[in-house]
Amino acid sequence: MRKYYLDNIRWLTVALVLVYHVFYLFNAVGVLGGVGSFTPVQYQDAVLYFAYPWFMVLLFIVAGMSTRYALKTRTEKQFFKERTLKLLVPSTLGLLVFQWIVGWLNMTIGGGMEFIPAFMRYPIMALSGTGPLWFIQMLWLFSALLLIIRKLDKNDKLYYLGGKCNTAVLLLLFLPMWGASQILNAPVITTYRFGIYFLAFLLGYFVFSHDAVMDKIEKLHIPALIAAIVLGIAYVFYFFGENYAADACLKHIFTSVYLWVAVIAVLGCGKAWLNCTSPFASYMTRESFGIYIVHYVVALSVCYLLKNYTALPAAASYLIALAAVLLLSPALYEVIRRIPIIRFFVLGIKKEKRDCV
Repeated sequence: MRKYYLDNIRWLTVALVLVYHVFYLFNAVGVLGGVGSFTPVQYQDAVLYFAYPWFMVLLFIVAGMSTRYALKTRTEKQFFKERTLKLLVPSTLGLLVFQWIVGWLNMTIGGGMEFIPAFMRYPIMALSGTGPLWFIQMLWLFSALLLIIRKLDKNDKLYYLGGKCNTAVLLLLFLPMWGASQILNAPVITTYRFGIYFLAFLLGYFVFSHDAVMDKIEKLHIPALIAAIVLGIAYVFYFFGENYAADACLKHIFTSVYLWVAVIAVLGCGKAWLNCTSPFASYMTRESFGIYIVHYVVALSVCYLLKNYTALPAAASYLIALAAVLLLSPALYEVIRRIPIIRFFVLGIKKEKRDCV
Protein backbone atom coordinates (compact mmCIF):
# COMPACT_ATOMS: atom_id res chain seq x y z
CA MET A 1 0.00 0.00 0.00
CA ARG A 2 1.36 3.41 -0.96
CA LYS A 3 2.53 5.56 1.94
CA TYR A 4 0.92 8.86 1.07
CA TYR A 5 2.33 10.56 4.15
CA LEU A 6 5.84 10.00 2.78
CA ASP A 7 4.89 11.51 -0.57
CA ASN A 8 3.36 14.52 1.17
CA ILE A 9 6.33 15.06 3.46
CA ARG A 10 8.63 14.98 0.43
CA TRP A 11 6.79 17.54 -1.69
CA LEU A 12 6.02 19.80 1.27
CA THR A 13 9.71 19.82 2.14
CA VAL A 14 10.56 20.67 -1.47
CA ALA A 15 8.08 23.56 -1.24
CA LEU A 16 9.88 24.67 1.93
CA VAL A 17 13.17 24.61 0.01
CA LEU A 18 11.67 27.03 -2.54
CA VAL A 19 10.55 29.38 0.23
CA TYR A 20 13.88 29.03 2.02
CA HIS A 21 15.83 30.08 -1.06
CA VAL A 22 13.98 33.39 -1.30
CA PHE A 23 14.92 34.25 2.29
CA TYR A 24 18.44 32.91 1.74
CA LEU A 25 19.03 35.05 -1.34
CA PHE A 26 18.12 38.18 0.66
CA ASN A 27 19.98 37.08 3.82
CA ALA A 28 21.88 39.57 5.97
CA VAL A 29 23.87 37.10 8.08
CA GLY A 30 26.84 36.53 5.82
CA VAL A 31 25.89 33.26 4.13
CA LEU A 32 27.55 33.30 0.71
CA GLY A 33 25.51 33.33 -2.48
CA GLY A 34 22.88 35.93 -1.72
CA VAL A 35 21.95 38.90 -3.88
CA GLY A 36 22.04 41.37 -1.00
CA SER A 37 20.06 42.31 2.08
CA PHE A 38 17.71 45.23 2.64
CA THR A 39 19.05 46.20 6.07
CA PRO A 40 22.08 45.15 8.14
CA VAL A 41 19.78 43.25 10.52
CA GLN A 42 16.71 41.45 9.17
CA TYR A 43 14.49 39.66 11.66
CA GLN A 44 12.85 37.72 8.82
CA ASP A 45 16.16 35.84 8.59
CA ALA A 46 14.84 33.86 11.55
CA VAL A 47 13.12 31.66 8.94
CA LEU A 48 16.57 30.53 7.78
CA TYR A 49 17.75 29.58 11.25
CA PHE A 50 14.49 27.75 11.96
CA ALA A 51 14.52 25.62 8.78
CA TYR A 52 18.15 25.09 7.80
CA PRO A 53 19.28 22.61 10.49
CA TRP A 54 16.72 19.93 9.67
CA PHE A 55 15.00 20.17 6.29
CA MET A 56 17.74 18.61 4.15
CA VAL A 57 18.41 15.93 6.77
CA LEU A 58 14.70 15.14 6.52
CA LEU A 59 14.90 14.87 2.72
CA PHE A 60 17.77 12.39 2.95
CA ILE A 61 15.88 10.29 5.51
CA VAL A 62 12.81 10.26 3.27
CA ALA A 63 15.05 9.35 0.31
CA GLY A 64 16.50 6.45 2.30
CA MET A 65 13.03 5.19 3.17
CA SER A 66 11.89 5.50 -0.43
CA THR A 67 15.01 3.63 -1.58
CA ARG A 68 14.11 0.70 0.66
CA TYR A 69 10.61 0.53 -0.80
CA ALA A 70 11.90 0.96 -4.37
CA LEU A 71 14.31 -1.97 -4.04
CA LYS A 72 11.44 -4.25 -3.09
CA THR A 73 10.11 -4.03 -6.65
CA ARG A 74 13.33 -3.52 -8.64
CA THR A 75 16.56 -5.36 -9.14
CA GLU A 76 19.70 -3.56 -8.06
CA LYS A 77 20.65 -3.13 -11.71
CA GLN A 78 17.29 -1.53 -12.54
CA PHE A 79 17.53 0.68 -9.46
CA PHE A 80 21.02 1.91 -10.30
CA LYS A 81 20.06 2.63 -13.90
CA GLU A 82 16.99 4.58 -12.81
CA ARG A 83 18.95 6.58 -10.22
CA THR A 84 21.71 7.37 -12.71
CA LEU A 85 19.19 8.65 -15.23
CA LYS A 86 17.13 10.58 -12.71
CA LEU A 87 19.91 11.95 -10.51
CA LEU A 88 23.29 11.91 -12.20
CA VAL A 89 22.27 13.11 -15.67
CA PRO A 90 20.54 16.34 -14.49
CA SER A 91 23.33 17.12 -12.01
CA THR A 92 26.15 16.69 -14.56
CA LEU A 93 25.01 17.03 -18.17
CA GLY A 94 22.21 19.32 -17.03
CA LEU A 95 24.82 21.82 -15.89
CA LEU A 96 25.96 22.23 -19.49
CA VAL A 97 22.48 22.56 -20.96
CA PHE A 98 20.53 24.57 -18.37
CA GLN A 99 22.15 25.15 -14.99
CA TRP A 100 24.98 27.22 -16.51
CA ILE A 101 22.44 30.04 -16.27
CA VAL A 102 22.74 29.81 -12.48
CA GLY A 103 26.52 30.03 -12.88
CA TRP A 104 26.19 33.07 -15.14
CA LEU A 105 23.92 34.79 -12.63
CA ASN A 106 26.28 33.97 -9.76
CA MET A 107 29.21 35.41 -11.68
CA THR A 108 27.20 38.47 -12.67
CA ILE A 109 26.24 39.10 -9.06
CA GLY A 110 29.66 38.33 -7.64
CA GLY A 111 31.59 40.23 -10.31
CA GLY A 112 34.97 39.45 -11.80
CA MET A 113 33.75 37.91 -15.05
CA GLU A 114 35.80 40.40 -17.02
CA PHE A 115 38.98 38.86 -15.59
CA ILE A 116 38.14 35.38 -16.90
CA PRO A 117 39.29 34.53 -20.45
CA ALA A 118 36.32 34.26 -22.81
CA PHE A 119 36.97 30.62 -23.67
CA MET A 120 36.88 29.70 -19.95
CA ARG A 121 33.63 31.45 -19.03
CA TYR A 122 31.16 28.82 -20.18
CA PRO A 123 32.84 25.84 -18.46
CA ILE A 124 33.24 27.87 -15.26
CA MET A 125 29.60 28.96 -15.43
CA ALA A 126 28.54 25.35 -15.90
CA LEU A 127 30.62 24.10 -12.98
CA SER A 128 29.43 26.90 -10.71
CA GLY A 129 25.80 26.35 -11.70
CA THR A 130 25.27 23.35 -9.44
CA GLY A 131 23.22 25.33 -6.91
CA PRO A 132 20.81 23.03 -5.04
CA LEU A 133 21.66 20.12 -7.34
CA TRP A 134 24.29 19.15 -4.76
CA PHE A 135 21.44 17.23 -3.13
CA ILE A 136 20.84 14.92 -6.06
CA GLN A 137 24.58 14.50 -6.67
CA MET A 138 24.97 13.26 -3.10
CA LEU A 139 21.81 11.16 -3.35
CA TRP A 140 23.21 9.35 -6.39
CA LEU A 141 26.49 8.71 -4.56
CA PHE A 142 24.69 7.43 -1.46
CA SER A 143 22.52 5.15 -3.60
CA ALA A 144 25.62 3.65 -5.19
CA LEU A 145 27.31 3.17 -1.80
CA LEU A 146 24.16 1.54 -0.45
CA LEU A 147 24.34 -1.12 -3.15
CA ILE A 148 27.85 -1.95 -1.94
CA ILE A 149 26.61 -2.18 1.65
CA ARG A 150 23.82 -4.50 0.53
CA LYS A 151 26.42 -6.77 -1.06
CA LEU A 152 28.37 -6.89 2.20
CA ASP A 153 25.24 -7.34 4.30
CA LYS A 154 23.72 -10.18 2.29
CA ASN A 155 21.46 -11.36 5.10
CA ASP A 156 20.06 -7.87 5.73
CA LYS A 157 21.20 -7.91 9.36
CA LEU A 158 21.43 -4.12 9.53
CA TYR A 159 17.79 -3.79 8.49
CA TYR A 160 16.76 -6.37 11.09
CA LEU A 161 18.75 -4.48 13.73
CA GLY A 162 17.14 -1.18 12.71
CA GLY A 163 13.70 -2.64 13.25
CA LYS A 164 14.52 -3.39 16.88
CA CYS A 165 14.97 0.29 17.81
CA ASN A 166 12.72 1.28 20.69
CA THR A 167 11.54 4.80 21.44
CA ALA A 168 14.52 5.63 23.68
CA VAL A 169 17.01 4.54 21.01
CA LEU A 170 15.15 6.52 18.34
CA LEU A 171 15.37 9.68 20.43
CA LEU A 172 19.04 9.13 21.26
CA LEU A 173 19.98 8.89 17.59
CA PHE A 174 20.76 12.60 17.77
CA LEU A 175 24.11 11.54 19.26
CA PRO A 176 25.40 9.69 16.17
CA MET A 177 23.97 12.54 14.08
CA TRP A 178 26.06 14.96 16.13
CA GLY A 179 29.11 12.76 15.63
CA ALA A 180 28.48 12.52 11.90
CA SER A 181 28.18 16.31 11.66
CA GLN A 182 31.84 16.58 12.69
CA ILE A 183 33.27 14.56 9.79
CA LEU A 184 33.45 14.49 5.98
CA ASN A 185 32.43 18.11 5.53
CA ALA A 186 33.68 19.71 2.32
CA PRO A 187 35.68 22.92 2.85
CA VAL A 188 34.17 26.20 1.61
CA ILE A 189 31.11 24.54 0.00
CA THR A 190 29.36 23.75 3.27
CA THR A 191 26.35 22.07 1.66
CA TYR A 192 28.42 18.94 0.94
CA ARG A 193 28.17 17.47 4.45
CA PHE A 194 28.82 13.85 3.57
CA GLY A 195 28.91 12.53 7.13
CA ILE A 196 25.58 13.66 8.48
CA TYR A 197 23.66 13.32 5.21
CA PHE A 198 24.90 9.79 4.52
CA LEU A 199 23.96 8.74 8.04
CA ALA A 200 20.51 10.29 7.56
CA PHE A 201 20.08 8.36 4.30
CA LEU A 202 21.15 5.09 5.95
CA LEU A 203 18.84 5.66 8.92
CA GLY A 204 15.98 6.19 6.49
CA TYR A 205 16.82 2.95 4.73
CA PHE A 206 17.59 0.70 7.70
CA VAL A 207 15.49 2.19 10.52
CA PHE A 208 12.62 4.44 9.48
CA SER A 209 11.48 2.20 6.64
CA HIS A 210 10.08 -0.21 9.27
CA ASP A 211 6.36 0.24 9.81
CA ALA A 212 6.81 -0.65 13.49
CA VAL A 213 9.36 2.14 13.91
CA MET A 214 7.10 4.66 12.21
CA ASP A 215 4.25 3.58 14.50
CA LYS A 216 6.46 4.52 17.47
CA ILE A 217 7.30 7.84 15.85
CA GLU A 218 3.61 8.54 15.23
CA LYS A 219 2.83 8.13 18.93
CA LEU A 220 5.33 10.91 19.67
CA HIS A 221 3.99 13.41 17.14
CA ILE A 222 2.30 15.89 19.51
CA PRO A 223 5.05 16.13 22.17
CA ALA A 224 7.69 16.08 19.45
CA LEU A 225 5.96 18.91 17.59
CA ILE A 226 5.74 21.03 20.75
CA ALA A 227 9.38 20.30 21.58
CA ALA A 228 10.48 21.11 18.02
CA ILE A 229 8.73 24.49 18.08
CA VAL A 230 10.18 25.38 21.48
CA LEU A 231 13.67 24.24 20.49
CA GLY A 232 13.38 26.02 17.15
CA ILE A 233 12.53 29.33 18.81
CA ALA A 234 15.36 28.86 21.31
CA TYR A 235 17.74 27.95 18.47
CA VAL A 236 16.90 31.12 16.58
CA PHE A 237 17.51 33.28 19.66
CA TYR A 238 20.74 31.46 20.49
CA PHE A 239 22.38 31.70 17.07
CA PHE A 240 20.71 34.73 15.49
CA GLY A 241 23.29 37.03 13.95
CA GLU A 242 25.83 34.27 13.36
CA ASN A 243 26.43 32.55 10.04
CA TYR A 244 24.02 29.62 10.43
CA ALA A 245 25.85 27.66 7.70
CA ALA A 246 29.24 27.88 9.42
CA ASP A 247 30.85 25.10 11.45
CA ALA A 248 30.24 26.93 14.73
CA CYS A 249 26.51 26.35 14.20
CA LEU A 250 26.43 23.15 12.18
CA LYS A 251 28.73 21.19 14.50
CA HIS A 252 27.13 22.41 17.72
CA ILE A 253 25.32 19.75 19.73
CA PHE A 254 22.30 22.08 20.07
CA THR A 255 21.92 21.92 16.28
CA SER A 256 21.83 18.12 16.32
CA VAL A 257 19.34 18.01 19.19
CA TYR A 258 17.04 20.50 17.46
CA LEU A 259 17.27 18.96 14.00
CA TRP A 260 16.58 15.48 15.35
CA VAL A 261 13.51 16.52 17.34
CA ALA A 262 12.27 18.43 14.28
CA VAL A 263 12.75 15.38 12.04
CA ILE A 264 10.89 13.15 14.52
CA ALA A 265 8.11 15.73 14.71
CA VAL A 266 7.67 16.04 10.95
CA LEU A 267 7.74 12.28 10.38
CA GLY A 268 5.32 11.66 13.25
CA CYS A 269 2.91 14.42 12.28
CA GLY A 270 3.13 13.37 8.66
CA LYS A 271 2.15 9.81 9.47
CA ALA A 272 -0.64 10.98 11.78
CA TRP A 273 -2.13 13.73 9.60
CA LEU A 274 -0.89 13.42 6.01
CA ASN A 275 -1.61 9.82 5.03
CA CYS A 276 -4.08 10.91 2.37
CA THR A 277 -3.99 12.38 -1.11
CA SER A 278 -5.77 14.79 -3.46
CA PRO A 279 -5.38 15.81 -7.11
CA PHE A 280 -2.99 18.61 -6.11
CA ALA A 281 -1.00 16.36 -3.77
CA SER A 282 -0.79 13.72 -6.50
CA TYR A 283 0.52 16.31 -8.94
CA MET A 284 3.13 17.54 -6.46
CA THR A 285 4.15 13.96 -5.66
CA ARG A 286 4.86 13.35 -9.34
CA GLU A 287 6.42 16.67 -10.25
CA SER A 288 8.10 18.13 -7.15
CA PHE A 289 11.46 16.60 -8.09
CA GLY A 290 11.48 18.38 -11.45
CA ILE A 291 10.32 21.62 -9.83
CA TYR A 292 13.21 21.32 -7.38
CA ILE A 293 15.68 20.98 -10.27
CA VAL A 294 14.58 24.14 -12.11
CA HIS A 295 13.44 26.43 -9.30
CA TYR A 296 16.76 28.03 -8.44
CA VAL A 297 17.08 29.74 -11.82
CA VAL A 298 13.73 31.40 -11.13
CA ALA A 299 14.58 32.29 -7.53
CA LEU A 300 17.99 33.75 -8.33
CA SER A 301 16.74 35.72 -11.37
CA VAL A 302 13.72 37.22 -9.62
CA CYS A 303 15.53 38.10 -6.39
CA TYR A 304 18.44 39.66 -8.29
CA LEU A 305 16.12 41.80 -10.41
CA LEU A 306 14.02 42.90 -7.45
CA LYS A 307 17.04 43.83 -5.37
CA ASN A 308 19.01 45.65 -8.06
CA TYR A 309 16.45 47.07 -10.47
CA THR A 310 13.53 48.14 -8.27
CA ALA A 311 13.12 50.37 -5.25
CA LEU A 312 10.40 48.24 -3.73
CA PRO A 313 10.32 47.88 0.05
CA ALA A 314 11.52 44.61 1.55
CA ALA A 315 8.04 43.26 2.32
CA ALA A 316 6.91 43.73 -1.28
CA SER A 317 10.09 42.18 -2.65
CA TYR A 318 9.70 39.09 -0.48
CA LEU A 319 6.04 38.66 -1.43
CA ILE A 320 6.70 39.08 -5.15
CA ALA A 321 9.71 36.74 -5.04
CA LEU A 322 7.80 34.07 -3.12
CA ALA A 323 4.84 34.25 -5.51
CA ALA A 324 7.15 34.14 -8.54
CA VAL A 325 9.14 31.15 -7.29
CA LEU A 326 6.06 29.16 -6.26
CA LEU A 327 4.20 29.87 -9.52
CA LEU A 328 6.91 30.21 -12.17
CA SER A 329 9.00 27.23 -11.10
CA PRO A 330 6.23 24.71 -11.86
CA ALA A 331 5.48 26.60 -15.09
CA LEU A 332 9.11 26.46 -16.21
CA TYR A 333 9.26 22.77 -15.34
CA GLU A 334 6.10 22.06 -17.38
CA VAL A 335 7.68 23.77 -20.38
CA ILE A 336 11.01 21.94 -20.12
CA ARG A 337 9.53 18.48 -19.64
CA ARG A 338 7.66 18.86 -22.92
CA ILE A 339 10.81 19.52 -24.96
CA PRO A 340 12.46 16.31 -26.24
CA ILE A 341 16.21 15.95 -25.66
CA ILE A 342 16.27 19.03 -23.41
CA ARG A 343 14.10 17.25 -20.84
CA PHE A 344 16.54 14.34 -20.85
CA PHE A 345 19.56 16.49 -19.99
CA VAL A 346 17.80 18.83 -17.58
CA LEU A 347 15.34 16.47 -15.88
CA GLY A 348 16.57 12.98 -16.69
CA ILE A 349 13.31 12.18 -18.49
CA LYS A 350 13.50 10.13 -21.68
CA LYS A 351 9.78 10.03 -22.34
CA GLU A 352 6.67 11.72 -21.01
CA LYS A 353 6.11 9.65 -17.90
CA ARG A 354 5.49 10.66 -14.34
CA ASP A 355 7.53 8.47 -12.02
CA CYS A 356 8.17 9.65 -8.46
CA VAL A 357 11.67 9.82 -7.01
